[in-house]
Amino acid sequence: MSVDIVRGTSQKPVSSEALVKVVSQQSAWSGRLFIGYPIYSTSEGLQMIDALLVSAEMGVVVFDLIEGHDTDDYGVRQDDSANKLEARLKFHQALMRRRDLMVPIHTISFAPALRNLDSHRIDDYPLANAPSLIQALNRFTWSCPHGQDMCEKVLSAIEHISTVRKSGLSRSVTEEESRGAKLEKLEKSIATLDNIQSQTVMETVEGVQRIRGLAGSGKTIVLALKAANLHAYHPDWRIAVTFNSRSLKDHFRRLINSFHMDQTGAEPDWDKLRIVSAWGSWKGKDREGIYREFCRRHGMAFLDFGRARSRFGPGREFEGACEYALAYARELEPVYDAVFVDEAQDLPPIFLRLCFKLLKDPGRLVYAYDELQSLRGISLPSPEEIFGKNEDGSPKVRFDDTGHPAPRRDIMLSKCYRNSKPVLATAFALGFGIYRKPSHGAETGLVQMFDRAHIWEDIGYRVRAGALRDGSAVTLDRSEDTSPGFLEDHSDPDDLIRFVTFRNADEQTDWVTEAIAENLNKDELRHDDIMVINPDPLSTRLAVEPVRRRLKEMGIKSHLAGVDTDPNTFFKPGKASVTLTGVHRAKGNEAGMVYIINAQDCHSAVRNLASVRIGLFTAITRSKAWVRVLGFGESMAMLKAEYEKLKARRFELQFTYPTSEQREQLRLIHKDRTTADFKRFRNRDRHLDDLLYELESGEVQIEDLDGETIARFRNVLME
Repeated sequence: MSVDIVRGTSQKPVSSEALVKVVSQQSAWSGRLFIGYPIYSTSEGLQMIDALLVSAEMGVVVFDLIEGHDTDDYGVRQDDSANKLEARLKFHQALMRRRDLMVPIHTISFAPALRNLDSHRIDDYPLANAPSLIQALNRFTWSCPHGQDMCEKVLSAIEHISTVRKSGLSRSVTEEESRGAKLEKLEKSIATLDNIQSQTVMETVEGVQRIRGLAGSGKTIVLALKAANLHAYHPDWRIAVTFNSRSLKDHFRRLINSFHMDQTGAEPDWDKLRIVSAWGSWKGKDREGIYREFCRRHGMAFLDFGRARSRFGPGREFEGACEYALAYARELEPVYDAVFVDEAQDLPPIFLRLCFKLLKDPGRLVYAYDELQSLRGISLPSPEEIFGKNEDGSPKVRFDDTGHPAPRRDIMLSKCYRNSKPVLATAFALGFGIYRKPSHGAETGLVQMFDRAHIWEDIGYRVRAGALRDGSAVTLDRSEDTSPGFLEDHSDPDDLIRFVTFRNADEQTDWVTEAIAENLNKDELRHDDIMVINPDPLSTRLAVEPVRRRLKEMGIKSHLAGVDTDPNTFFKPGKASVTLTGVHRAKGNEAGMVYIINAQDCHSAVRNLASVRIGLFTAITRSKAWVRVLGFGESMAMLKAEYEKLKARRFELQFTYPTSEQREQLRLIHKDRTTADFKRFRNRDRHLDDLLYELESGEVQIEDLDGETIARFRNVLME
């Protein structure tokens, strides 16, 4: 057994480290030790508890830490901390039996510098130094048949997570087995973060920290709570939370406000804690962005998307704008104490360097991203590459493992709290093309693959057979530790995810609108439990119009995110309206029931198949419970066939790991192409088609063509 250590902001560093050292060395009990946490709002202001241990063997232990030899009033401090913590915990009905708190609260003062304790003791108030602490703690006992379960509830209350993970709107559930009832139980089950995530929220790291993880692993929640926690401890600090998709702004604001209110009893100071997009706009204060602020503060011209494209070319708009800003800014002005960046995989690495330049010394930059982005060959570089080198040639940022247990600078969140194992496996199988039928002459149906095989294990997969190495057959699946069973136990696998093929778009529209009506009228789902996603962002407005029109005829309100709402709003909180969206704007958001329409476009897209498949992965992983993948035509039938192969293998991923040469070939075949590229390809196809027709019709003879060209053409086709 062991005690997990979670380090918050401590005002007593020497005694804190001494406490961690003693507790870490014992093996008699398990639990979680918080340093400098929690803080609560009281009539006298914010109250910080020096340290807190939650243990199934002891209950709750409140530590009064003493730096040096001054023990005056330590009994008063013990009473004060215990009374305020008890009052706080009594707000949580799950911890109460009638009027009594079911978990004991013990107090002890820890003074590691003291040698002679007897001259400082007060009757009935425990006092210990390092040699006597374990013996003193062993006197605290708690006999509870459900101690571990009760500890989890205490942790949920102390970490303030449950109110954040729960949906902001209440549910009117009357049927015990309805979808609404199942979703309510799911939301309660995922209310407590695991230890890795709670550590990430509370631990403070000077410099740069990186958080990686799959969709649904809690990256956005961790960033929001981390920003709110830091703001509670340092209300005078200037903090920014930034991201690529503007539809995340309202989501971040709700998360941060909920956590900060629960922790301190007050709203954040939004002038100090700013939620802004990465790019920004010149159209008013509400459209401010990090790059826009950088330009304004340094007297530089702000480049919007159009001007950036004309100057730096398609695909390099934001990258070029940030490079230009950093290259020509004079006398850089640090303005932030901390910057938090979400969706870093969708932002150019140079933007992270721009954020780094805006930090005061010492500052904190935390960036989170989804490791899947490396599929497209443009994964974020190492921190040494991103942030550059010092004058002596040493890297400004590095994540070397010092051997110290905490705090960590490089964190991988491997547990998925959103998607069940069948849903996540489906997203991976289709996103990678694992069960895709190889095209004519191809060795594999794979569309893309991680360059570094160990990433599979980093993100929570385990090897069931074979090996994760080039050229080797391998079978992968997820364990209970990384994909909790309760995420799928509520429904039959055939209900968790369904593929439905139609003859045409009209049939698809009829089916999805009738299904939504049933969700609302019979399944006890709310409007904001439902999301309709079109994979192609360029066609979304036209593609969803038939669905919107039919829903309106049925008396069901809907909105197209970012079109019928401002760019910062995705769902319409407090309003009964179903959200329709393109896949890009759906990023960072989630819903209980997700409908993906026109999925046939994802099977064998002519353009940018790797990107299209990742779009399908993103759409599927928006679901907290159920997914419906809809489409029509032969391509949809083939996409469904891929899913059926996965299902027949009990949602295991079985494939041969491509060699480095094969991975490079996949990148060449499926890499992103520009519109100009495809215009050029179409012209060549047209000329080749004309030549073939003339050869077949006899208008042109083989002998009329250049022999060397024919030989070269034959060699290419044979290869």
